[in-house]
Amino acid sequence: MKVGERGQITIPKSLRERYGLRKNVEVDFIDDGTGIRIVKRSDAAKRVAELRGTVKLECATSVDEYIEEIRGR
Repeated sequence: MKVGERGQITIPKSLRERYGLRKNVEVDFIDDGTGIRIVKRSDAAKRVAELRGTVKLECATSVDEYIEEIRGR
């Protein structure tokens, strides 16, 4: 494979079929320290990403104080 002028590559058809990489499927690029892994983004990861930032804490305590509070100490 060669990287194209705009950084594009073509994933071989046999690999696309094996891993279900169809049109509009989202993937993540992971730097593992020795190279780049392309990983199909799971539905669970998408749901977690959608929830990010939606939980609001009502108190301004530290994590340790919160744990102490819920344990009833």
